[in-house]
Amino acid sequence: MALEEGARSCLLRFHHRLEEDIKPSYLMDHMISDGVINGDEEERIRTQPTRKDQAAALLELLLRKDNRAYISFYNALVKEAYNDLANMLHDDLPQVSQNAHKTSSDGYTSNVQAVLSEGGVPQRPVVFVSRPELLNRVREKLYRLKKEPGWVTIFGMAGSGKSVLAAEAVRYQGIIEECFPGGVQWLSVGQLDKPDLLVKIQSLCFRLEQHLDTQSLQRPLNSLDEAKERLRFLMLRRYPRSLLILDDIWDSTVLKVFDIHCRILLTTRNRSLANSVSGAKYEVEVESGLDENKGLEILALYTQTNALRLPEEARSIVRECKGSPLVVSLIGALLKEKPDRWRYYLCQLQQKQFKRIRKSSSYDYDALDQAMAASIEVLPDEHRELYKDLAVIEKDVKIPAKVLSVLWNMEPEEVEDILQEFVNKSLLFVDANNKPCLYYLHDLQLDFLVEQNRTQLESLHAKVVRQYQQHYRDGPPIFGDEECLYWIRFLTYHMAKANLTQELYSLMFSLDWVSIKAQIMGPAHLISDYVEYGPILDKENSEVRSQFQEFLSLNGHHLEQRPFPDVVQLALSQPHTSEVYKQALLQAQERTSTGKLYFDWLNKSSVESLSRLVIHPHQGSIYSACFSHDGAKIATCGASKTLKVFKSTTGEKLTEIQAHDDEVLCCAFSPDDRLLATCSSDRKVKVWNVERAKLLRVFAEEHQEQVNHCQFTNTKRQVLLATCSDDNVLNVKVWNLNRPSSQNTMFGHFEPVNHCCFSPDDTYLSTSSNDGTVKLFQVSSANEWKTINVSSMFTESDEAVLIKCSTWSADGKRIICAARNGVLVFDVETSDMLLEIKTNRMSTVQYCDACPTSNLLAIAFSNYAVELWDLESNKKMADCSGHLSWVQRVQFSHDGSQLLSCSDDQTVRLWETKKVHTTSAVRLKRDSDVLFCDGEITVSAADNCNRLQVRDGKTGSVLFQSEEQSSRIRCTCMCKQPSAVALGQEDGTVQVLAVPSGKLLATLLGHTKTVLHCQFSQNGQTLITSSEDTTIRVWRWQSGEGRVLQGHKEQVRCFSWLNSSAADTRLLSWSYDGTVKVWDIESGEKLQDIDTHQGAILSCHVSPDGCLFATTSADKTAKLWRCESWQCLHTLSGHQDCVRSCRFSWDSRCLATGDDNGEIRLWSVKDGSLLKICSRDGKDGMDSLHGGWVTCLHFSPDNSLLVSTGGYIKWWDVERGEALQTFYPAGSALKRIHVSSDFSTFVTIDSIGILYILQRVV
Repeated sequence: MALEEGARSCLLRFHHRLEEDIKPSYLMDHMISDGVINGDEEERIRTQPTRKDQAAALLELLLRKDNRAYISFYNALVKEAYNDLANMLHDDLPQVSQNAHKTSSDGYTSNVQAVLSEGGVPQRPVVFVSRPELLNRVREKLYRLKKEPGWVTIFGMAGSGKSVLAAEAVRYQGIIEECFPGGVQWLSVGQLDKPDLLVKIQSLCFRLEQHLDTQSLQRPLNSLDEAKERLRFLMLRRYPRSLLILDDIWDSTVLKVFDIHCRILLTTRNRSLANSVSGAKYEVEVESGLDENKGLEILALYTQTNALRLPEEARSIVRECKGSPLVVSLIGALLKEKPDRWRYYLCQLQQKQFKRIRKSSSYDYDALDQAMAASIEVLPDEHRELYKDLAVIEKDVKIPAKVLSVLWNMEPEEVEDILQEFVNKSLLFVDANNKPCLYYLHDLQLDFLVEQNRTQLESLHAKVVRQYQQHYRDGPPIFGDEECLYWIRFLTYHMAKANLTQELYSLMFSLDWVSIKAQIMGPAHLISDYVEYGPILDKENSEVRSQFQEFLSLNGHHLEQRPFPDVVQLALSQPHTSEVYKQALLQAQERTSTGKLYFDWLNKSSVESLSRLVIHPHQGSIYSACFSHDGAKIATCGASKTLKVFKSTTGEKLTEIQAHDDEVLCCAFSPDDRLLATCSSDRKVKVWNVERAKLLRVFAEEHQEQVNHCQFTNTKRQVLLATCSDDNVLNVKVWNLNRPSSQNTMFGHFEPVNHCCFSPDDTYLSTSSNDGTVKLFQVSSANEWKTINVSSMFTESDEAVLIKCSTWSADGKRIICAARNGVLVFDVETSDMLLEIKTNRMSTVQYCDACPTSNLLAIAFSNYAVELWDLESNKKMADCSGHLSWVQRVQFSHDGSQLLSCSDDQTVRLWETKKVHTTSAVRLKRDSDVLFCDGEITVSAADNCNRLQVRDGKTGSVLFQSEEQSSRIRCTCMCKQPSAVALGQEDGTVQVLAVPSGKLLATLLGHTKTVLHCQFSQNGQTLITSSEDTTIRVWRWQSGEGRVLQGHKEQVRCFSWLNSSAADTRLLSWSYDGTVKVWDIESGEKLQDIDTHQGAILSCHVSPDGCLFATTSADKTAKLWRCESWQCLHTLSGHQDCVRSCRFSWDSRCLATGDDNGEIRLWSVKDGSLLKICSRDGKDGMDSLHGGWVTCLHFSPDNSLLVSTGGYIKWWDVERGEALQTFYPAGSALKRIHVSSDFSTFVTIDSIGILYILQRVV
């Protein structure tokens, strides 16, 4: 039957689009399977010179075919993910007969194809032979995953066809419907480091989230721990009963990241890998090769000959190939083109002329070498040279054709044709699930290429770099497609391999490169480059390398944020002597000419780097580090399987022990420091004599899964050791070292337990589990005393809450737990939550430790940061920056004087607690005042010792410091003439001191409660103060006379002059009682009493022209009022939270308001209409729009710019409502920003107490 007219017309209509886009070779594979075109027709199309000519020939053929061919072509487009092209053809599909979608005999339907294609499962190879016996064994094991999660391992030698077998096992309708209705996801893993693994899991999670109907905005995954938990949630909650296929796993540490209690099929060369993970395990061995008949079948398919009619050499060839599917395919592809060369290729295989100089892999295949050599030999000369170039690709990396088009200086279509030739000869593999297609070599093929071209590798890598430089001479690619990703990821690798050290220096010591790579790949890859190529870079300039590395370590968490921050602005916070700062300043100066805003931190030299000692103990991640009880030693352990002991004063190594057969996850000193315990992924617990480095005890039998944590009792009374593991039931044990088996097992958790910790007096043991609870057990009886359900405190999502660890306060009355991005403090007796420390970092808490001698808590984050918090005040006290990767553990010394942190960056850092916590350079209170006068900047603020400090703003140097005050200083203000500073205290006292002498000029007594605000009049003769005692006082401070303004019913937070004129004596005050009052300060008379809001008034501002004032309130509204009639002009509604701040523009035509959710709104004063909501693109999944409440707002003199403070400082374009720049302080919760009259200088103090003097770069 001829093709229907509608279908014919559709093909003619869209033939140009189809010719441009399709790859006929992939589509024809499906059409041959459907029986609508034959081998001769395929061959005629394949012989066309270019891909576009092939496409035109295929469409010409289709026009001569029937409806079945059109339908098959349409289905092939769908299967190959040409969805837009398929949509064009859909409306003209001919009517489909009832049996059109029959299941093929092997259960492979179009529905199965759609499921597998969606999950990235590779297609069948061009020539495919089934291995039914092996296939049935794999499927039989997969059926065992129907009812419960577990692992199926396909293991065998390289080139034995494991990946093809894994893909084929799930190409079956029955197994998907019955066992994996949630779908199948394929992840090619290979040999990779942690940053690369993180990228792989990020892309897998992104793929899974793309397919969800309700796609929530997920923040980027910053660490493997976060990635593991996100994947666990997706696989268990969103894709239950789905299968994850991990192809080509090499390393148990990689496999553990996927130990998330789901259904997994993995391929590997190492049979024992699955021993490192928990759950049911099944395995299938792939014999080293195909049997003889299967080998003959492949040759028959390639040569389109009946297997029984193959020449006698065929059997000998299969035997010489040692049954390797890879080698048989290479020879088959050769014979397809030269079917008369059977004896020639057999002789080539028998020659064994290739002897590897140095084995590049665990396997050495003579047959593969011969087959590869023969396949390469028949390539045209120019193609043989091109194939040699593939020796520069890293193992397990897939590469798009566009990269090779740069390397070979050809059009992408021409490159695709050449690559297809390599694929047809089995010299290359293609991942067609990806669009554009990605190409890759088998490990063994790459080994061969590298070995054959070993002497030319340097020049081949140099060719890659030169071609890249030529193609991208105007700047690197920034599009984020596969080609761009390749260059950004691997350019440094090619430069290092090519020994192009100057090019590597220029690239990696460039702020532009840092910005581009961090934006596209994230900071983990970038930092990994500085570590990996550090020895090369250090030959040029080790100081500059360390400066770039330090910049990344301090700003890694910012570089994870979206929208991506301005790297130049971040770099302007680096020391003035740093190369990073110098480059940033030059770029900032250039860009300001185009209207960009940049701000230089003038006084940053007053903030010092505070780590006392850095130790580099291990190759690989450090999972645990601990102090001895006397503080003299530090023990470390990690991925290197070793235990090491160092002096804490100098970092000198005292002991090194090869401790376990797998990663060592934790180490702990005994109370007398004579013993060290270690526990490991190898399921063993060991006890060592520290002095002699001798093994004393091994507890190897009782834990069935990896042992996560170990800790000795705190006192010497009875020395016990507690351990916890990934076991489902018997997961917490207490050991008496004099017994061969555990003294007690604590029952209660039915999911893995991550951490265990004795109370300070050893009465209780706390355990932290993946079940979302912390349990407290009585040590003496091993009975459960109580359970704290931590997960019930996280109600915002249904993701599982995993408790990382718990720690006891010094008095044993509080227990502190780490979960997600927060730390929760509970009362031990009542189980009530007392406190929640929620950080605004886009990061998870890895660990926390309470100081044994104070209220300090140390918190380790996945984004490289360590923070110190005060548990009493719930305030962050310090940032300990410097690590280059995920921080795994923090611990205080037993006397609280030191803190250590260990990280995946292979270092342990030591900090002096007191220095980090109380250094005067970083400890000012946020209530401050600033004078800008004749280019000078003077700052007054209280410090952490309750002394008033007056500082030179430009240098940070102290001009004057008062004596320590007996009552806490709560507010301060300065006067130019006479030169004086006032301070208000918690006990109601007000003092006036001379500057700079510090002489006490006046003590003003009258307030009975805390003084909240103070301000001098313009002539400096009058001082006005407001208080918690509900009053305002007007002082003639030099004589001590005072007048009381009474009328408010609640505390008076603030007040303002109603007019800037010195002659106007009216004062506006506002209070939590919801009223605004107007006073005459000369007479003390109350002129107006205005009820403004239902809730507390949080801010008020008088317009510069004196005609209006605005109020904002906890009732989520702002209001505009006339100053003459005192009537409400407009009520401004729309904020979703308390409206915290407001400010008029200088022309009094616009009002800005900011709320507690970080949102800023701009309103028209004339009609009260909403002009703009400042852009919301700064919001991450766990943060407000502004990193906190919007506390302060200021317009520029020309009203074109607005500055705001919250968790950080932002500058906005008023007309567009877009953020122009952001400055991230080390702390958070900025209260106020002081702005110079010309809008060039900005002064604020953060929650840690760091003073920031920011000056606009011009």
